[in-house]
Amino acid sequence: MPTFRAPRGTRDLLPAERVPMTRLERVAADLAARYGYHPMETPLFEDAAVFERGIGAVTDVVEKELFFVGARADEGERWALRPEPTAGIARAYVQHGMQTWPQPVKVTMTGSMFRYDRPQAGRYRQFWQFDVEAIGDPGPAVDAEIIELAARFYRDVGLPDVKILLNSIGDPACRPAYLEEMTAYYRRHEARLPPLERERLERNPLRILDSKDPAMVDVNAGAPSMTDGLCEACAGHFEAVRAHLDALGIGYTLEPHLVRGLDYYTRTAFEVYPAGAGGQQSAIGGGGRYDGLVELLGGRPTPGIGFGIGLDRVLLALQERADRNAAAEAILAPEPAPLAVVVGSDPADTATRLRLATELRGAGLAVRADLGQRKLGKQLEAAARDGAHFAVIVGDELASGQVQLRDLDAGTQRPTPVTNLARDLERAARTHHHG
Repeated sequence: MPTFRAPRGTRDLLPAERVPMTRLERVAADLAARYGYHPMETPLFEDAAVFERGIGAVTDVVEKELFFVGARADEGERWALRPEPTAGIARAYVQHGMQTWPQPVKVTMTGSMFRYDRPQAGRYRQFWQFDVEAIGDPGPAVDAEIIELAARFYRDVGLPDVKILLNSIGDPACRPAYLEEMTAYYRRHEARLPPLERERLERNPLRILDSKDPAMVDVNAGAPSMTDGLCEACAGHFEAVRAHLDALGIGYTLEPHLVRGLDYYTRTAFEVYPAGAGGQQSAIGGGGRYDGLVELLGGRPTPGIGFGIGLDRVLLALQERADRNAAAEAILAPEPAPLAVVVGSDPADTATRLRLATELRGAGLAVRADLGQRKLGKQLEAAARDGAHFAVIVGDELASGQVQLRDLDAGTQRPTPVTNLARDLERAARTHHHG
Protein backbone atom coordinates (compact mmCIF):
# COMPACT_ATOMS: atom_id res chain seq x y z
CA MET A 1 0.00 0.00 0.00
CA PRO A 2 1.33 3.50 -0.79
CA THR A 3 2.29 5.66 2.16
CA PHE A 4 0.57 8.77 0.82
CA ARG A 5 -2.62 9.19 -1.20
CA ALA A 6 -4.49 12.12 -2.70
CA PRO A 7 -6.80 13.72 -0.11
CA ARG A 8 -10.22 12.13 0.24
CA GLY A 9 -12.64 13.54 -2.31
CA THR A 10 -9.89 14.58 -4.72
CA ARG A 11 -8.08 12.66 -7.43
CA ASP A 12 -5.05 12.88 -9.64
CA LEU A 13 -5.85 13.72 -13.25
CA LEU A 14 -3.64 11.19 -15.04
CA PRO A 15 -3.05 11.66 -18.78
CA ALA A 16 -6.09 9.55 -19.77
CA GLU A 17 -8.30 12.13 -18.01
CA ARG A 18 -6.19 15.27 -18.27
CA VAL A 19 -5.99 15.09 -22.07
CA PRO A 20 -9.80 15.10 -22.61
CA MET A 21 -10.20 17.70 -19.85
CA THR A 22 -7.77 19.95 -21.73
CA ARG A 23 -9.84 19.48 -24.88
CA LEU A 24 -12.98 20.53 -23.00
CA GLU A 25 -11.14 23.63 -21.80
CA ARG A 26 -10.09 24.44 -25.37
CA VAL A 27 -13.68 24.18 -26.62
CA ALA A 28 -14.76 26.42 -23.75
CA ALA A 29 -12.08 29.03 -24.48
CA ASP A 30 -12.83 29.05 -28.20
CA LEU A 31 -16.58 29.47 -27.67
CA ALA A 32 -16.15 32.19 -25.06
CA ALA A 33 -13.86 34.13 -27.41
CA ARG A 34 -16.32 33.83 -30.30
CA TYR A 35 -19.10 35.19 -28.10
CA GLY A 36 -16.97 38.11 -26.90
CA TYR A 37 -16.22 36.89 -23.37
CA HIS A 38 -12.72 37.82 -22.19
CA PRO A 39 -10.59 35.56 -19.97
CA MET A 40 -9.78 36.55 -16.39
CA GLU A 41 -8.68 34.83 -13.20
CA THR A 42 -9.40 35.36 -9.51
CA PRO A 43 -7.43 34.02 -6.54
CA LEU A 44 -8.09 30.46 -5.44
CA PHE A 45 -9.03 31.85 -2.03
CA GLU A 46 -10.94 34.93 -0.90
CA ASP A 47 -12.06 36.62 2.27
CA ALA A 48 -14.65 34.14 3.52
CA ALA A 49 -17.16 37.01 3.77
CA VAL A 50 -17.20 37.30 -0.03
CA PHE A 51 -18.87 33.89 -0.19
CA GLU A 52 -20.89 34.17 3.01
CA ARG A 53 -22.38 37.49 1.96
CA GLY A 54 -22.65 36.78 -1.75
CA ILE A 55 -23.74 33.14 -1.80
CA GLY A 56 -25.82 33.34 1.40
CA ALA A 57 -25.22 32.05 4.91
CA VAL A 58 -28.17 29.62 4.79
CA THR A 59 -26.97 27.54 1.84
CA ASP A 60 -25.29 24.15 1.64
CA VAL A 61 -22.22 25.79 0.09
CA VAL A 62 -21.64 28.12 3.05
CA GLU A 63 -23.13 26.02 5.86
CA LYS A 64 -21.37 22.74 5.04
CA GLU A 65 -19.06 23.00 2.05
CA LEU A 66 -16.65 25.93 2.48
CA PHE A 67 -12.96 24.99 2.67
CA PHE A 68 -11.42 27.38 5.17
CA VAL A 69 -7.74 28.25 4.75
CA GLY A 70 -5.50 28.77 7.75
CA ALA A 71 -4.60 32.40 8.33
CA ARG A 72 -2.74 34.27 11.05
CA ALA A 73 -5.21 34.79 13.85
CA ASP A 74 -3.47 37.99 14.99
CA GLU A 75 -4.32 39.59 11.63
CA GLY A 76 -8.01 38.74 11.92
CA GLU A 77 -8.16 37.17 8.48
CA ARG A 78 -10.65 34.48 7.44
CA TRP A 79 -9.93 32.90 4.08
CA ALA A 80 -11.88 30.28 2.15
CA LEU A 81 -11.10 28.45 -1.08
CA ARG A 82 -13.44 29.52 -3.86
CA PRO A 83 -16.48 27.18 -4.09
CA GLU A 84 -17.73 28.89 -7.26
CA PRO A 85 -16.43 31.75 -9.43
CA THR A 86 -19.23 34.33 -9.58
CA ALA A 87 -18.82 35.93 -6.15
CA GLY A 88 -15.08 36.42 -6.70
CA ILE A 89 -15.65 37.90 -10.16
CA ALA A 90 -18.26 40.30 -8.74
CA ARG A 91 -15.78 41.28 -6.02
CA ALA A 92 -13.17 41.97 -8.71
CA TYR A 93 -15.73 43.99 -10.70
CA VAL A 94 -16.19 46.29 -7.71
CA GLN A 95 -12.52 46.41 -6.66
CA HIS A 96 -11.18 47.34 -10.09
CA GLY A 97 -13.87 49.85 -10.99
CA MET A 98 -15.19 47.79 -13.88
CA GLN A 99 -18.45 49.73 -13.67
CA THR A 100 -16.60 52.51 -15.54
CA TRP A 101 -15.80 50.13 -18.42
CA PRO A 102 -18.12 49.81 -21.43
CA GLN A 103 -21.05 47.69 -20.27
CA PRO A 104 -21.72 44.84 -20.15
CA VAL A 105 -18.40 43.47 -18.94
CA LYS A 106 -18.27 39.96 -20.39
CA VAL A 107 -15.69 37.66 -18.81
CA THR A 108 -14.90 33.95 -18.67
CA MET A 109 -12.87 31.78 -16.35
CA THR A 110 -12.02 28.09 -16.26
CA GLY A 111 -10.34 26.58 -13.24
CA SER A 112 -10.47 24.68 -9.98
CA MET A 113 -13.22 25.19 -7.40
CA PHE A 114 -13.37 23.62 -3.94
CA ARG A 115 -16.26 22.34 -1.82
CA TYR A 116 -16.12 20.20 1.28
CA ASP A 117 -18.82 17.99 -0.24
CA ARG A 118 -19.60 14.34 0.38
CA PRO A 119 -17.51 12.51 -2.26
CA GLN A 120 -19.50 10.51 -4.80
CA ALA A 121 -19.50 9.78 -8.53
CA GLY A 122 -18.89 13.01 -10.42
CA ARG A 123 -18.68 15.12 -7.24
CA TYR A 124 -15.20 15.96 -6.01
CA ARG A 125 -13.89 18.32 -3.38
CA GLN A 126 -11.67 19.87 -6.03
CA PHE A 127 -13.44 20.20 -9.36
CA TRP A 128 -13.18 22.16 -12.59
CA GLN A 129 -15.68 24.68 -13.94
CA PHE A 130 -16.12 26.63 -17.16
CA ASP A 131 -17.74 29.93 -16.22
CA VAL A 132 -19.04 32.93 -18.17
CA GLU A 133 -20.44 36.16 -16.74
CA ALA A 134 -22.10 39.20 -18.34
CA ILE A 135 -22.25 42.08 -15.82
CA GLY A 136 -24.06 45.31 -16.57
CA ASP A 137 -26.85 44.19 -18.93
CA PRO A 138 -30.38 43.83 -17.49
CA GLY A 139 -31.42 41.45 -20.30
CA PRO A 140 -33.50 39.60 -21.35
CA ALA A 141 -31.58 39.00 -24.59
CA VAL A 142 -28.29 38.39 -22.77
CA ASP A 143 -30.05 35.74 -20.63
CA ALA A 144 -30.91 33.86 -23.82
CA GLU A 145 -27.38 34.35 -25.18
CA ILE A 146 -25.89 32.84 -22.02
CA ILE A 147 -28.21 29.82 -22.16
CA GLU A 148 -27.59 29.33 -25.89
CA LEU A 149 -23.82 29.49 -25.30
CA ALA A 150 -24.13 26.75 -22.69
CA ALA A 151 -26.24 24.63 -25.06
CA ARG A 152 -23.67 25.09 -27.84
CA PHE A 153 -20.85 24.00 -25.55
CA TYR A 154 -22.63 20.75 -24.72
CA ARG A 155 -23.42 20.16 -28.38
CA ASP A 156 -19.84 20.86 -29.50
CA VAL A 157 -18.33 18.40 -27.01
CA GLY A 158 -20.76 15.60 -27.88
CA LEU A 159 -23.84 16.05 -25.64
CA PRO A 160 -26.42 17.49 -28.06
CA ASP A 161 -29.51 16.21 -26.25
CA VAL A 162 -29.13 17.77 -22.80
CA LYS A 163 -32.23 18.88 -20.91
CA ILE A 164 -32.44 22.55 -19.90
CA LEU A 165 -34.70 23.38 -16.95
CA LEU A 166 -35.80 27.02 -16.74
CA ASN A 167 -37.51 29.14 -14.10
CA SER A 168 -37.83 32.68 -12.79
CA ILE A 169 -37.46 33.22 -9.06
CA GLY A 170 -38.55 36.85 -9.09
CA ASP A 171 -36.85 39.77 -7.41
CA PRO A 172 -37.07 41.72 -4.12
CA ALA A 173 -40.30 43.32 -5.32
CA CYS A 174 -42.32 40.13 -5.69
CA ARG A 175 -40.44 37.53 -3.72
CA PRO A 176 -41.60 38.59 -0.21
CA ALA A 177 -45.23 37.74 -0.99
CA TYR A 178 -44.15 34.39 -2.40
CA LEU A 179 -42.01 33.63 0.66
CA GLU A 180 -44.99 34.39 2.88
CA GLU A 181 -47.18 31.98 0.90
CA MET A 182 -44.39 29.39 0.84
CA THR A 183 -43.76 29.65 4.58
CA ALA A 184 -47.44 29.13 5.30
CA TYR A 185 -47.41 25.99 3.10
CA TYR A 186 -44.42 24.44 4.87
CA ARG A 187 -45.81 25.26 8.30
CA ARG A 188 -48.83 23.15 7.42
CA HIS A 189 -46.42 20.28 6.66
CA GLU A 190 -43.85 21.03 9.37
CA ALA A 191 -44.21 17.60 10.98
CA ARG A 192 -42.87 16.03 7.76
CA LEU A 193 -39.79 18.27 7.54
CA PRO A 194 -36.34 16.89 8.48
CA PRO A 195 -34.50 18.88 11.19
CA LEU A 196 -32.37 20.86 8.71
CA GLU A 197 -35.41 21.95 6.70
CA ARG A 198 -37.25 23.00 9.86
CA GLU A 199 -34.28 25.21 10.68
CA ARG A 200 -34.30 26.67 7.18
CA LEU A 201 -38.01 27.36 7.46
CA GLU A 202 -37.10 29.87 10.17
CA ARG A 203 -34.01 31.31 8.52
CA ASN A 204 -34.42 31.08 4.71
CA PRO A 205 -37.52 29.21 3.46
CA LEU A 206 -36.49 29.42 -0.20
CA ARG A 207 -33.60 27.05 0.51
CA ILE A 208 -36.08 24.28 1.32
CA LEU A 209 -36.83 23.92 -2.39
CA ASP A 210 -33.12 23.23 -2.90
CA SER A 211 -33.14 20.39 -0.37
CA LYS A 212 -31.30 17.22 -1.35
CA ASP A 213 -33.11 15.15 1.28
CA PRO A 214 -35.20 12.39 -0.41
CA ALA A 215 -37.88 12.90 2.23
CA MET A 216 -38.57 16.34 0.75
CA VAL A 217 -39.45 15.24 -2.77
CA ASP A 218 -43.18 14.80 -2.19
CA VAL A 219 -43.46 17.81 0.11
CA ASN A 220 -41.71 20.11 -2.34
CA ALA A 221 -43.83 18.85 -5.22
CA GLY A 222 -46.89 20.50 -3.67
CA ALA A 223 -45.21 23.80 -2.83
CA PRO A 224 -46.55 27.00 -4.43
CA SER A 225 -44.93 28.11 -7.69
CA MET A 226 -42.93 31.33 -7.84
CA THR A 227 -43.98 32.00 -11.43
CA ASP A 228 -47.60 32.29 -10.29
CA GLY A 229 -46.64 35.26 -8.13
CA LEU A 230 -44.22 37.19 -10.33
CA CYS A 231 -44.63 40.95 -10.48
CA GLU A 232 -45.35 42.55 -13.84
CA ALA A 233 -41.67 43.41 -14.47
CA CYS A 234 -40.38 39.92 -13.65
CA ALA A 235 -43.17 38.23 -15.61
CA GLY A 236 -42.40 40.40 -18.63
CA HIS A 237 -38.69 39.66 -18.36
CA PHE A 238 -39.31 35.91 -18.12
CA GLU A 239 -41.68 35.99 -21.10
CA ALA A 240 -39.05 37.86 -23.14
CA VAL A 241 -36.32 35.36 -22.17
CA ARG A 242 -38.51 32.50 -23.39
CA ALA A 243 -39.32 34.38 -26.61
CA HIS A 244 -35.60 34.86 -27.34
CA LEU A 245 -34.87 31.18 -26.64
CA ASP A 246 -37.73 30.19 -28.94
CA ALA A 247 -36.31 32.45 -31.66
CA LEU A 248 -32.95 30.69 -31.27
CA GLY A 249 -34.52 27.23 -31.38
CA ILE A 250 -33.28 26.34 -27.89
CA GLY A 251 -35.47 23.74 -26.21
CA TYR A 252 -36.19 24.02 -22.50
CA THR A 253 -38.55 22.71 -19.84
CA LEU A 254 -40.23 25.02 -17.34
CA GLU A 255 -39.49 23.93 -13.77
CA PRO A 256 -41.42 26.14 -11.32
CA HIS A 257 -39.55 24.87 -8.23
CA LEU A 258 -36.02 25.43 -9.57
CA VAL A 259 -34.24 27.92 -7.29
CA ARG A 260 -30.55 26.91 -7.59
CA GLY A 261 -28.42 26.59 -4.46
CA LEU A 262 -27.11 30.13 -4.05
CA ASP A 263 -28.88 33.14 -2.56
CA TYR A 264 -27.65 35.71 -5.08
CA TYR A 265 -29.95 34.54 -7.90
CA THR A 266 -32.83 36.74 -9.12
CA ARG A 267 -35.24 36.27 -11.98
CA THR A 268 -33.82 33.82 -14.56
CA ALA A 269 -32.47 30.52 -13.21
CA PHE A 270 -31.61 27.39 -15.20
CA GLU A 271 -29.96 23.99 -14.83
CA VAL A 272 -28.71 21.47 -17.39
CA TYR A 273 -28.93 17.67 -17.18
CA PRO A 274 -27.70 14.86 -19.43
CA ALA A 275 -30.42 13.12 -21.42
CA GLY A 276 -32.34 10.71 -19.18
CA ALA A 277 -30.81 11.98 -15.93
CA GLY A 278 -32.72 13.52 -13.05
CA GLY A 279 -32.19 14.85 -9.56
CA GLN A 280 -29.95 17.70 -8.45
CA GLN A 281 -26.93 15.43 -8.12
CA SER A 282 -27.00 14.79 -11.89
CA ALA A 283 -26.83 18.43 -13.02
CA ILE A 284 -23.85 19.17 -15.27
CA GLY A 285 -24.25 22.93 -15.29
CA GLY A 286 -26.49 25.84 -14.54
CA GLY A 287 -26.71 29.51 -13.80
CA GLY A 288 -28.91 32.54 -13.64
CA ARG A 289 -29.30 36.23 -13.03
CA TYR A 290 -27.85 37.95 -9.95
CA ASP A 291 -28.95 41.57 -10.14
CA GLY A 292 -28.22 42.30 -6.48
CA LEU A 293 -24.81 40.65 -6.03
CA VAL A 294 -22.54 43.55 -7.05
CA GLU A 295 -24.35 45.92 -4.70
CA LEU A 296 -24.16 43.31 -1.92
CA LEU A 297 -20.36 43.31 -2.30
CA GLY A 298 -20.04 47.09 -2.10
CA GLY A 299 -20.72 48.27 -5.65
CA ARG A 300 -23.52 50.22 -7.27
CA PRO A 301 -26.73 48.33 -8.18
CA THR A 302 -25.65 46.37 -11.27
CA PRO A 303 -27.42 43.57 -13.15
CA GLY A 304 -25.55 40.38 -14.03
CA ILE A 305 -26.02 36.87 -15.33
CA GLY A 306 -23.76 33.87 -15.83
CA PHE A 307 -23.36 30.12 -15.75
CA GLY A 308 -20.98 27.48 -14.48
CA ILE A 309 -20.44 24.15 -16.24
CA GLY A 310 -18.87 21.29 -14.29
CA LEU A 311 -16.20 19.86 -16.57
CA ASP A 312 -15.71 16.79 -14.35
CA ARG A 313 -19.37 15.91 -14.76
CA VAL A 314 -19.34 16.63 -18.49
CA LEU A 315 -16.40 14.27 -18.87
CA LEU A 316 -18.19 11.59 -16.85
CA ALA A 317 -21.36 12.01 -18.96
CA LEU A 318 -19.28 11.58 -22.14
CA GLN A 319 -17.58 8.47 -20.77
CA GLU A 320 -20.92 6.91 -19.76
CA ARG A 321 -22.66 7.69 -23.03
CA ALA A 322 -23.38 4.49 -24.96
CA ASP A 323 -23.99 6.17 -28.34
CA ARG A 324 -20.97 8.45 -28.60
CA ASN A 325 -20.94 10.76 -31.60
CA ALA A 326 -17.92 12.07 -33.48
CA ALA A 327 -17.55 15.10 -31.20
CA ALA A 328 -17.52 12.92 -28.08
CA GLU A 329 -15.02 10.51 -29.61
CA ALA A 330 -12.75 13.45 -30.48
CA ILE A 331 -12.82 14.65 -26.85
CA LEU A 332 -12.19 11.16 -25.41
CA ALA A 333 -9.61 9.99 -27.98
CA PRO A 334 -6.21 8.94 -26.61
CA GLU A 335 -3.36 11.39 -26.80
CA PRO A 336 -1.99 11.52 -30.37
CA ALA A 337 1.01 9.32 -31.09
CA PRO A 338 4.27 10.98 -32.15
CA LEU A 339 4.71 11.42 -35.87
CA ALA A 340 8.21 9.95 -35.64
CA VAL A 341 10.75 8.55 -33.21
CA VAL A 342 14.45 9.12 -33.78
CA VAL A 343 16.41 5.90 -33.18
CA GLY A 344 19.99 4.94 -33.87
CA SER A 345 22.26 2.02 -34.68
CA ASP A 346 24.78 3.19 -32.06
CA PRO A 347 23.05 2.76 -28.67
CA ALA A 348 25.50 5.11 -26.96
CA ASP A 349 25.07 8.02 -29.41
CA THR A 350 22.10 9.62 -27.64
CA ALA A 351 23.41 13.14 -28.33
CA THR A 352 22.94 12.79 -32.11
CA ARG A 353 19.42 11.36 -31.71
CA LEU A 354 18.47 14.16 -29.33
CA ARG A 355 19.94 16.85 -31.60
CA LEU A 356 18.04 15.58 -34.65
CA ALA A 357 14.76 15.29 -32.71
CA THR A 358 15.23 18.80 -31.36
CA GLU A 359 15.65 20.18 -34.88
CA LEU A 360 12.47 18.42 -36.03
CA ARG A 361 10.53 19.72 -33.02
CA GLY A 362 11.76 23.18 -33.89
CA ALA A 363 10.11 22.70 -37.28
CA GLY A 364 6.80 22.12 -35.48
CA LEU A 365 6.71 18.32 -35.67
CA ALA A 366 5.73 15.90 -32.88
CA VAL A 367 8.89 13.83 -32.58
CA ARG A 368 10.34 11.75 -29.77
CA ALA A 369 13.97 10.77 -29.36
CA ASP A 370 14.78 7.32 -28.00
CA LEU A 371 17.35 8.18 -25.35
CA GLY A 372 17.77 4.69 -23.93
CA GLN A 373 21.13 3.04 -24.56
CA ARG A 374 19.73 -0.15 -26.05
CA LYS A 375 19.98 -1.99 -29.35
CA LEU A 376 18.27 -0.69 -32.48
CA GLY A 377 15.73 -3.51 -32.51
CA LYS A 378 14.51 -2.59 -29.04
CA GLN A 379 14.31 1.09 -30.03
CA LEU A 380 12.17 0.20 -33.05
CA GLU A 381 9.89 -1.96 -30.92
CA ALA A 382 9.38 0.95 -28.52
CA ALA A 383 8.61 3.31 -31.43
CA ALA A 384 5.95 0.90 -32.69
CA ARG A 385 4.41 0.61 -29.21
CA ASP A 386 4.20 4.40 -29.09
CA GLY A 387 2.11 4.28 -32.28
CA ALA A 388 4.59 6.41 -34.22
CA HIS A 389 4.12 6.61 -37.96
CA PHE A 390 7.80 6.71 -38.72
CA ALA A 391 11.19 5.83 -37.31
CA VAL A 392 14.11 8.05 -38.25
CA ILE A 393 17.12 5.72 -38.14
CA VAL A 394 20.49 7.35 -37.53
CA GLY A 395 23.33 5.20 -38.84
CA ASP A 396 26.53 5.33 -40.84
CA GLU A 397 24.68 7.23 -43.64
CA LEU A 398 24.67 10.33 -41.45
CA ALA A 399 28.28 10.96 -42.49
CA SER A 400 26.96 11.64 -46.02
CA GLY A 401 24.01 13.72 -44.73
CA GLN A 402 21.35 11.01 -44.84
CA VAL A 403 19.18 8.96 -42.49
CA GLN A 404 16.87 6.01 -43.08
CA LEU A 405 13.14 6.84 -42.90
CA ARG A 406 11.10 3.75 -42.01
CA ASP A 407 7.31 3.60 -42.37
CA LEU A 408 6.46 1.47 -39.33
CA ASP A 409 2.99 0.51 -40.60
CA ALA A 410 4.00 -0.37 -44.14
CA GLY A 411 7.36 -1.85 -43.21
CA THR A 412 9.09 0.11 -45.98
CA GLN A 413 12.32 2.08 -45.62
CA ARG A 414 14.20 4.57 -47.76
CA PRO A 415 17.20 6.89 -47.41
CA THR A 416 16.32 10.57 -46.91
CA PRO A 417 18.62 13.61 -46.85
CA VAL A 418 18.62 15.24 -43.43
CA THR A 419 18.00 18.58 -45.13
CA ASN A 420 14.70 17.24 -46.54
CA LEU A 421 13.61 15.29 -43.45
CA ALA A 422 11.40 17.93 -41.82
CA ARG A 423 9.70 18.70 -45.15
CA ASP A 424 9.06 15.01 -45.87
CA LEU A 425 7.67 14.35 -42.40
CA GLU A 426 5.55 17.50 -42.53
CA ARG A 427 4.07 16.40 -45.84
CA ALA A 428 3.33 12.99 -44.36
CA ALA A 429 1.67 14.53 -41.33
CA ARG A 430 -0.48 16.76 -43.56
CA THR A 431 -1.61 14.08 -45.98
CA HIS A 432 -1.59 11.12 -43.55
CA HIS A 433 0.06 9.03 -46.26
CA HIS A 434 2.85 6.72 -45.19
CA GLY A 435 5.94 5.74 -47.16
